[in-house]
Amino acid sequence: MKERPNLTQFMEQLIRALKEEERFSTAHIYQSTLNALRLFCKADVIRFNQMDRSRLKQFESHLRNKGCAWNTVSTYMRTLRSTYNKAVDEGLAEEKPRLFRHVYTGVKANTKRALDAGDMSKLLKAPLPQSLSQSLEKSRAWLTLMFLLRGMPFVDLAYLHKKDLQDSVISYRRHKTGTLLTVEVPPTAMKLIQQYKSMDADSPYLFPILSGNRESKEEYIEYQHALRKLNYDLKQLAVYCSIKFNVSSYLARHTFATMLLSKGVPIESVSKMLGHTNIKTTQIYARITNKKIEQDMMQVADKFDGFKNCFIN
Repeated sequence: MKERPNLTQFMEQLIRALKEEERFSTAHIYQSTLNALRLFCKADVIRFNQMDRSRLKQFESHLRNKGCAWNTVSTYMRTLRSTYNKAVDEGLAEEKPRLFRHVYTGVKANTKRALDAGDMSKLLKAPLPQSLSQSLEKSRAWLTLMFLLRGMPFVDLAYLHKKDLQDSVISYRRHKTGTLLTVEVPPTAMKLIQQYKSMDADSPYLFPILSGNRESKEEYIEYQHALRKLNYDLKQLAVYCSIKFNVSSYLARHTFATMLLSKGVPIESVSKMLGHTNIKTTQIYARITNKKIEQDMMQVADKFDGFKNCFIN
């Protein structure tokens, strides 16, 4: 009789399956979770019966002592929970009700990830000296497009196809959830699209962020490199603009969402614009709004001629 897989082997099976489905980002999360668990257990082989409330709580403490943020802890725990539940469904593990109840699996939003209107305007509009790298201008263009295109994530911008743009409308499926979104492209964004669009006739992509001529795994690596470069450039741009803020690719999405929520746009509408499949995700943005953003909301609308078009459904 064939021996049933242990937790380690089962996670490795899931990782292989995710890679075959070209879900490389999710596979990376599963692999990171497995690596962290192996390090904690000081063993390469981990059995399902080793998973109990006490051991999970110790794992949580171990991650925190290693300097992991609560959201990282949550990601690892939710990945383990998903793995364990799948194993239970396949008869590989004992069902243990509320096994993960006493470890953190939520999302903390106490870290500010959105700029107020004044700083956002400075970041997107401040003149840059020619001595600075041209890549900063391109990275700022990506940030501006993400902001004007209803908080579009960088991964969705990178994977936009030329055929997704018809006249002044972009229709695309979110890379993360597959949700279909339609965005009216404001004039400012259209100018940037024309300026920075891919000129490679053989590439299917709208922008030259991805080459369009690589295998799926290589393309994932190419995207990760582009993301790291963008985040590096944005941090350099923030320093030049004297913005004391941990700027990253998430900035456009969070700023767009918090500005709308602070102005009183219904959370259901914001959730739909962002392509969230669960309104609880949108509520994370609602918890980090503040009065200053509310007061400055119309300032940003005046400074960016295309911003008001972002409200079109």
